[in-house]
Amino acid sequence: MADESAPLALPVLPLDDEVVLPGMVVPLDLSDSEVRAAVEAAQAAAASAPGKPRVLLVPRVDGTYAGTGVLGTIEQVGRLADGDPGALIRGRSRVRIGAGTTGPGAALWVEGTRIDEAVPEPLPGQVSELVTEYKALATAWLRKRGAWQVVDRVQAIDDVAALADNSGYSPFLTTEQKVALLETVDPVARLKLATQQLRDHLAEQEVAESIAKDVQDGVDKQQREFLLRRQLEAVRKELRELNGEHGKDSAEESDDYRTRVEAADLPEKVREAALKEVDKLERSSDQSPEGSWIRTWLDTVLEMPWNERTEDSYDIQGAQAVLDAEHAGLEDVKERITEYLAVRKRRAERGLGVVGGRRGGAVLALVGPPGVGKTSLGESVAHAMGRKFVRVALGGVRDEAEIRGHRRTYVGALPGRIVRAVKEAGSMNPVVLLDEIDKVGSDFRGDPSAALLEVLDPAQNHTFRDHYLEVELDLSDVVFLATANVLEAIPEALADRMEIVRLDGYTEDEKVVIARDHLLPRQLERAGLAADEVDLGDGALRRLAGEYTREAGVRTLERSIARLLRKVAAQHERGERELPFTVTEGDLRGLIGRPHHVPESAQDPAERRTSVPGVATGLAVTGAGGDVLYVEASLADPETGAAGLTLTGQLGDVMKESAQIALSFLRSHGAELELPVGDLKERGAHIHFPAGAVPKDGPSAGVTMTTALASLLSGRLVRTDVAMTGEVSLTGRVLPIGGVKQKLLAAHRAGITTVIIPKRNEPDLDDVPAQVLDKLDVHAVTDVRQVLELALAPATNGAAPEVPVAA
Repeated sequence: MADESAPLALPVLPLDDEVVLPGMVVPLDLSDSEVRAAVEAAQAAAASAPGKPRVLLVPRVDGTYAGTGVLGTIEQVGRLADGDPGALIRGRSRVRIGAGTTGPGAALWVEGTRIDEAVPEPLPGQVSELVTEYKALATAWLRKRGAWQVVDRVQAIDDVAALADNSGYSPFLTTEQKVALLETVDPVARLKLATQQLRDHLAEQEVAESIAKDVQDGVDKQQREFLLRRQLEAVRKELRELNGEHGKDSAEESDDYRTRVEAADLPEKVREAALKEVDKLERSSDQSPEGSWIRTWLDTVLEMPWNERTEDSYDIQGAQAVLDAEHAGLEDVKERITEYLAVRKRRAERGLGVVGGRRGGAVLALVGPPGVGKTSLGESVAHAMGRKFVRVALGGVRDEAEIRGHRRTYVGALPGRIVRAVKEAGSMNPVVLLDEIDKVGSDFRGDPSAALLEVLDPAQNHTFRDHYLEVELDLSDVVFLATANVLEAIPEALADRMEIVRLDGYTEDEKVVIARDHLLPRQLERAGLAADEVDLGDGALRRLAGEYTREAGVRTLERSIARLLRKVAAQHERGERELPFTVTEGDLRGLIGRPHHVPESAQDPAERRTSVPGVATGLAVTGAGGDVLYVEASLADPETGAAGLTLTGQLGDVMKESAQIALSFLRSHGAELELPVGDLKERGAHIHFPAGAVPKDGPSAGVTMTTALASLLSGRLVRTDVAMTGEVSLTGRVLPIGGVKQKLLAAHRAGITTVIIPKRNEPDLDDVPAQVLDKLDVHAVTDVRQVLELALAPATNGAAPEVPVAA
């Protein structure tokens, strides 16, 4: 602990914004009246006492004296380096200031008590480490300043108090920090404080030096780059002059965007936006990332075909001939395209090419099962119209930016697929095929189908704005063809903006024509065979389409033809078959195996599914087109099975409800239909739809389930050649359904000859090809009783019905 000695009476020498610590020797200017008065008072008091004159050095901060001062001795009085009178004063020890007192002269005299700051010897270990750390920090700082002569003096100080007070010479300490050192009486605590202050200063100095170095390196790099660029320009200039070339080189011409923008044929608003970006580019530095963004944007704008348009071919008969030559069937689409061309021709003749800023584009949606030619039809439409064609695949797209583009601020930003399609086409009126629009998804990145609303709206797409371009793009002259397998998968708002054209599949005759005229020549070329080396007759093609494939389109048919031709080519290479070779119906089994789809009517009567009561044939529509659906019904053993209804076959809610309705109708009208409805009350009914791994739903199987249950109860078989479709109500009414054309085509492919449909669907028969209707006996009914009369075979010999019992 510090000890206090006897009181002292000393004149006060105030120090404004300055602090003197013990051990320091400082010169003071005597031109200040307070300093001079204190020195003169000290000299007067020393005249009558031994020793040097003594003063009390007290810091004064903002007019307030500190509570602790330093006893100082006046070593010398003379003149300073600038010639002014001055005194050299050495700080001796700390003094705690007491009350005021009297003394000679005009100075302020106070009483004070000397503070003993002795540290016991030997020094504790922690204090020794602190001394070593302080000396190391002070040495590092002094070496940075080049004060080598001071380093030895600091290293020679062993006293803890003197070492701490030596930091008073540090110029980086503020007055407040020096006052804190002065008022810290404990030498060890004071040394800790001085060490921390020195450590903080060195850390700040290191950061400042690092920043200064980085700045200097950046400036040096820019200067070097500027110098090298100037040298490069000089070298290029010398090379051009040496080779006799004049003007700018190709690199400089490509960078001169202002000239390119002014020379380009751009719309007025696009030109203004491009010139603004050129101004930004000229103001930005070469190192700025914004410069590369602007260059990429300008390149995209300059590559867009703003005023490029292809002339439409208004030869209506020629367009019809092109469509007929490239696609068989699909009359609805062909008629719609020829109508569009006819209207365009009349508008052009009457000067109505642009009305209200909008041109006469078209938005068609081709909806149908796979393999019917939706995608290839788009290219044929462009060929018939004389336009450029570009395909945009939308299957699996989940990011809205794929349609509208990215904002330019993102790294790697690109325009959307619509803008890229127009750019790729090279004209503002191409045919754009939006493939698989029903496969578009949505997630946290947005809903692409919502972005398509503006693209496919004829009332809006003349001012389409891409997020990347940020200028208006006129899409009103584009013919958009969207393809989809399932109309219900397209959002309602998007489907409302498109004209729906259904492609429900091909008849067997159309498949034969397509195979003969299109598929066979293509596969002959791919198999390396000449047209006269292999002949595939119509009979073989018809059997391939009817028994080896059962689909709405022709993809599987084309694969079957390819497989057959590969077999023939391989046999010829092995020396097993001579060419030319004519493939007949009898050759198919030996070449590609047995048929996979034999019509039910062609099978043995005992092997047919409808050879037992309780099995009926229905018609359904799937994503792959129309299909035949069988319904099986059975009754449980009254002793083991509980009453109720069991449904199997992975059915949807709507189909389950249809089964309940069918059961309720038969229970309430069983007596009228002469059916043993008591069995339905006492025994559980089980309805099964085979192909249980395939999900099934919809109301159109209602009449089929009713017929199956009625057949089960009456013991009468369902006719093998009859298929049916329709929704049934609780009162027995047969209600309309959808997909009549696809269902009738499926029935025709399956060998069905009699089809039962709802009466209100009779107008839909106009869409069914005439050659299919000629081979089908279609009955339009209004009541389920009519269905039972047509579908159920007469009872045989009055025998008791054999009701199948569920195991």
